[in-house]
Amino acid sequence: MKRIQLILILFSLLFFMVACISDETVKKELTLPENIPAFVKKTDFEAIDWETKAVEFSDRNVIGNENKSGVIGADMPSINIDQKWMWHLWGIENPEATNLTIVGLHKETGTVHQIITTGWTISLAGENNGADAHTPSSVNIPKEGEWAILLYTDEKLFDTLIYEINE
Repeated sequence: MKRIQLILILFSLLFFMVACISDETVKKELTLPENIPAFVKKTDFEAIDWETKAVEFSDRNVIGNENKSGVIGADMPSINIDQKWMWHLWGIENPEATNLTIVGLHKETGTVHQIITTGWTISLAGENNGADAHTPSSVNIPKEGEWAILLYTDEKLFDTLIYEINE
């Protein structure tokens, strides 16, 4: 009987140690890629509200945060293939003079990625589909899962889109 109790205690301790180790892994410090623009800060990632998911709005299948930002194409397969996404932004006064920087954060791994295939930053164009500004791009999402897509206009955080990318 004492042997069974001893074995149960040992397994309990082992389970507790494994649980503590896995919790530490999730809380490891975020590392930004070396080539990421200098204005992107770690605090921008700490402020992400993972509960505010992007939703579909408009009759053009725009998925995002209504009257702020959204994407046509985010519902198409994008894992490890180049996929065209059309970005739409509302509240941009001078789109032709505005740059859009796009940064992706994979929730599960806590890794930051450049998802635009041509670099971190692209130029905006004028009105389209009811938005004040738009731009097409080619994106490549390296992993499936939950993603926070941080949008910066002229080096300031503009909006964050939360997408579940599964294909």
